[in-house]
Amino acid sequence: MKFGLDRLLADPALRKPLEGKRVALLAHPASVTADLTHSIDALVASGLNVSAVFGPQHGVRGDLQDNMMESPDFTDPIYGMPVFSLYGEVRRPTGQSMGTFDVMLVDLQDVGCRIYTFVTTLLYVLEAAAAHGKSVWVLDRPNPAGRPVEGLTLLPGWESFVGAGPMPMRHGLTLGELGHWFIDHFKLDVDYHVVAMEGWEPDAAPGYGWPADRVWINPSPNAANVNMARAYAGTVMLEGTTLSEGRGTTRPLELFGAPDIDARAVIAEMHRFAPAWLAGCTLRDIWFQPTFHKHVGQLCSGVFIHAEGAGYDHQAFKPWRVQALGFKAIRRLYPDYDLWRDFPYEYEFGKLAIDVINAGPGLRDWVDDALAESRDLDAVTGPDEAAWVAERGRFLLY
Repeated sequence: MKFGLDRLLADPALRKPLEGKRVALLAHPASVTADLTHSIDALVASGLNVSAVFGPQHGVRGDLQDNMMESPDFTDPIYGMPVFSLYGEVRRPTGQSMGTFDVMLVDLQDVGCRIYTFVTTLLYVLEAAAAHGKSVWVLDRPNPAGRPVEGLTLLPGWESFVGAGPMPMRHGLTLGELGHWFIDHFKLDVDYHVVAMEGWEPDAAPGYGWPADRVWINPSPNAANVNMARAYAGTVMLEGTTLSEGRGTTRPLELFGAPDIDARAVIAEMHRFAPAWLAGCTLRDIWFQPTFHKHVGQLCSGVFIHAEGAGYDHQAFKPWRVQALGFKAIRRLYPDYDLWRDFPYEYEFGKLAIDVINAGPGLRDWVDDALAESRDLDAVTGPDEAAWVAERGRFLLY
């Protein structure tokens, strides 16, 4: 199969509308061709006039580990073009940076989750392009989490940099498809094109979204593999808790734990409380000691989520529910556990981080309600998921 970037490079007819235009590129370390040439180098070599580069959260270089670490603007040392950060002094392209190009090519590897900030950056780019009369082309890439949909829909008033619009946590779209939805939903008047992939089969084994013949490169420092991408729609919620999500280990956002829990007891309680939610994955108790971040230097008892191997069922796996169930099990085993972390997550003040992540208090309320059963969360989440599946249908390109 071919990603959008590879198709653009291989077909002069696709590139022809870009001739004579100043072209900007929004990219990160995973923006590479099939032979692992970075898109900046490949596009310059193709003869396009690449006049500027933009970088999302974690930077064009992907060098900044943690959240809320801002990247500076700089000058590209090889080509001498300006590199503008969209996660530094600004989150939205400014008038000055918008004046450096005619067409922006967006070549970002996403992981299929509303909270992954590349989603919101795409919206901000589209809004700025509409305001300044610029064109936006998405060079489409796979959604490695595939087509399944899961989670509560963002509530009005809960928009943030990790919540661009009313979609569930796991949206099941590519960035190219999301661009079409953004334009329709927000009624944007912008010249928008998608260079679609060729041969992407999101329901096909073994990758179920990620093609087996493509190398995985971290789109952000803690997105180390496809297992992380599959689990992320659940494990990202750990960022709003006192539990470690594995930052400071080699497998972040694939596990959770803390020094003061018993992982085996947590897993047993998860199986007892909502066994159906654990279909499609395998849970394994582990020990780990973070070298930085939460519980640094402390021995933690943890749970590793395997969305891979013989026990993986792509359609059955529900990462958001699996992680919600982990929280519920801890709350049931340790009723007074200090679970929710209180800090301005992604610069959102006055709201608990777990609520910013879930774009509303519904998940936290369910975890903290001692009488709430699994069916109660299903009852409020199921209609949101069904409504999104129906709404997104007309934007599917594959």
